[in-house]
Amino acid sequence: MHRVALCQINVTVGDLPGNRARIARAAQEAADRGADLAVFPELAACGYPPEDLLLKPGFVDACGETVLDPPMDLPLAAVVGLPLRDAAGGALCNGAAVLAGAQVAARYRKVLLPNYGVFDEQRYFAAGDRGLVLDTGAARLGIAICEDVWALSGPVREEAAAGASTILCLSASPFHREKQAQREEVFARLCRAYGVTLLWCNLVGGQDELVFDGGSLAMDPGGRVLARAPSFEEALLCVDVPAKEAPETPSPSSEPQREVDVVRLPLAAVHREPLRAQVRDAPEELDAVYACLVLGVRDYVRKNEFADVVVGLSGGIDSALTAVVAVDALGAEHVRGVLLPSRYTSDRSLADTTALAQALEVRLVRISIEEAFESFLHALAPVFEDREPDETEENLQARIRAVYLMALSNKFRWLVLNTSNKSEAAVGYGTIYGDMIGAYGVLKDVFKTTVYALARLVNEHSGRERIPAAILERAPTAELKPGQRDQDALPAYEKLDPVLEAYIERDMSAREMIEAGFDAEVVRTAVRLTDRAEWKRRQSVPGVRVTPKAFGKDRRLPITNRYEG
Repeated sequence: MHRVALCQINVTVGDLPGNRARIARAAQEAADRGADLAVFPELAACGYPPEDLLLKPGFVDACGETVLDPPMDLPLAAVVGLPLRDAAGGALCNGAAVLAGAQVAARYRKVLLPNYGVFDEQRYFAAGDRGLVLDTGAARLGIAICEDVWALSGPVREEAAAGASTILCLSASPFHREKQAQREEVFARLCRAYGVTLLWCNLVGGQDELVFDGGSLAMDPGGRVLARAPSFEEALLCVDVPAKEAPETPSPSSEPQREVDVVRLPLAAVHREPLRAQVRDAPEELDAVYACLVLGVRDYVRKNEFADVVVGLSGGIDSALTAVVAVDALGAEHVRGVLLPSRYTSDRSLADTTALAQALEVRLVRISIEEAFESFLHALAPVFEDREPDETEENLQARIRAVYLMALSNKFRWLVLNTSNKSEAAVGYGTIYGDMIGAYGVLKDVFKTTVYALARLVNEHSGRERIPAAILERAPTAELKPGQRDQDALPAYEKLDPVLEAYIERDMSAREMIEAGFDAEVVRTAVRLTDRAEWKRRQSVPGVRVTPKAFGKDRRLPITNRYEG
């Protein structure tokens, strides 16, 4: 049999020497564990997605030099993802190099290029036009890259017809809610259709808004998961491939068949004690969302070479959950909390913030904004003469807080974490250049009702109140004027969030939502506010993506827009 190691590694976009070193370390570990062949994620050499770095010829050349010039001398054969030219000076492809004995044994070019959601591969890559099968003498292994296994029309059809009984798939598949179940349903259909075993190696780690969750797996021809790597952490999953496998004959197709390159890759079949199945349970959905937030924050901070973060703590649920995520991502010693009270800040907010900081063991700084606020009011009084206070004075407070947070960031190199959630971002319930500032939005793609669910999950898993019950039980408020509550300006989040999810993530129209039974007034309010707030969102911070359609790369609407949908 052959032993294949799925090397689920966390690489950094553009860190070519660092990525090469990670590949080399994982290959050595795979060899030490008795593997004959190592498989790495999609574009492991350069990181995914490299975006417009791919438009720089020097970057593409450097990627090739990192892996192929000269070829990496690894202790076992390996399949490594990297950008490839289809010929000298030719079109760029999303590819994989098969390395063996310090030689390039074969090259593969991704056939199906995704161009939806966060994917923009047709901007950069030309599609491959043929499959690749590695003939080891004991088995035939087909090669695929990510999208190639998401459709029955991909190269697996021809590779199976050419005798491949196992498909090695390099992947960079980002997380969103329900993604794991979606993947396994798609993969099972493919395995059953062509009678193949799938060995799927996924990337892990955070890259800007995206978080790749790993969870690499092996699936048998019947669609049953044989082994699964852990999610949200680096791992090496070894899977045995029996020698002389005989795949079932795939169903004939009337569609034109693409060609398949069959390349000899001598691997000695070794008789050894078979591995025990490593079938780990995939995390529950809410647990996965929390793990995604933690990994996204950790990698954004560390890969951008920061050590510490700062969070403005208000006594509310959003800033509390943001602080907990930061502590779990970086450690309490790397998190600073800042309390910025005004004349409207209640004693309860002061007490709850202090209790939170103590529960999380983070250092808390208190800076009153009252003097600065009074100075602004005094300076503006002649201009605002005869005008009643309104949201202008409320926004002033948020912007003063932003100035203080950014001053601390500049002075101490603390990265500011934004605490706004997706519900607020959707309806524009936030102050531009105020509470919308920051370097990274922890809860940017998390609806308010999910914020509460995650907070309860944190306390449940901790067995104690890391987030004080008083914060969980309190009605949401910005505290920018006396007695203010979110529900004075917005529908209750329990009614608002389902409408926002339908409008943003399922693209339902107002009429469709009302016909489906949603409250008509909530629908009209949500749609109107969401459409009007596009200009704000265009200027918002990047943040962790946890839903199928996050604001940003997933959802791109014109700011100037009169369509009423």
